[in-house]
Amino acid sequence: MSGTSLDGVDAVLVDFGQAAPDLLQTHFSPYDAGLREQLLALHHPGHDELDCAARLSNRLSRLYAHATMDLLEKAGVPAQQVAAIGCHGQTIRHCPEAGKHYTIQLNNAALLAELTRITVIADFRSRDIAAGGQGAPLVPAFHHAVFRHAMHHRVIVNIGGIANITSLDPAKPVIGFDCGPGNLLMDAWCLRHTGRTYDKDGQWAASGRVIPALLDDLLSEDFFTRQPPKSTGRDLFNARWLESKLRGTEAPQDVQATLLQFTAITIAQAIQRYCPSAGEVYLCGGGAHNRVLLSRLIDNLPGRIVALTDRLGVAADWVEAFAFAWLAQQTLARKTGSLAEVTGAGGNRILGAIYPA
Repeated sequence: MSGTSLDGVDAVLVDFGQAAPDLLQTHFSPYDAGLREQLLALHHPGHDELDCAARLSNRLSRLYAHATMDLLEKAGVPAQQVAAIGCHGQTIRHCPEAGKHYTIQLNNAALLAELTRITVIADFRSRDIAAGGQGAPLVPAFHHAVFRHAMHHRVIVNIGGIANITSLDPAKPVIGFDCGPGNLLMDAWCLRHTGRTYDKDGQWAASGRVIPALLDDLLSEDFFTRQPPKSTGRDLFNARWLESKLRGTEAPQDVQATLLQFTAITIAQAIQRYCPSAGEVYLCGGGAHNRVLLSRLIDNLPGRIVALTDRLGVAADWVEAFAFAWLAQQTLARKTGSLAEVTGAGGNRILGAIYPA
């Protein structure tokens, strides 16, 4: 998995041979600054996009291949024992709305299969969009399979670049949708003003003060009043969007404090509005480690358990990569991997394209 945060590649090795999937090994391969900048540039129209996208797809596939081999070496498992690689690719455009109906994840799955000699499953989102859905989020089906409880109403919150929630109410169908920015605006602002790729533990944000007028302006975005199913990404929430809200006189640390509060409020409001009976909220993704953000979520969700998915047996950093391993396993078994009630598609679909070894 390489997500909206653009920090690198999460790789996991999962055994689905038992009653409960077993996470055997994990590995992280970081992006270098140059690759990250090139990927960011492709989120907007520019010169010679097709050539740049094709070259980056090849480069990413080589990085995915190295991550795979490093993972298998750590696990002591030969490639011949691996049924498949589920590779999400790197999203650079996500436009499921009427009149566009497309999503683009950079990845040369054929090259990845050649380099690893392992079957590759890729392009998970396109089939759902073709069926009239958002193509995202796809992880709620995995959350339902792994984290649901027969009696307790749980909410799983993934805080990556974008934040999304999954409502696992034992008495109702699964609900899942993107609820707004997770880390991406905070990370971009932190990099610009401190040179660091993220605000460790939210310490820089904690040094500032929330700007009420700016917070209100951020919350006024139409996306937050739309009913699910809905998804979003850098196509909407990006540095240009943030700059359009600023006067230019704000202290950088105060903007960071406001962005953190913005993420906390949009997550909490989504839970309160669409999952009011939930008593347990479990966080995953990089943002789950932001201590100040965790504290704000606890404040905004009184009376609920708020903890990391580690408590449910899957470490917060590896849930999304685990999910795409599960989706690949569903594809191989010719089982559906999407939930139409989450994405808005015309029905559940078998996702992904298979590139045999």
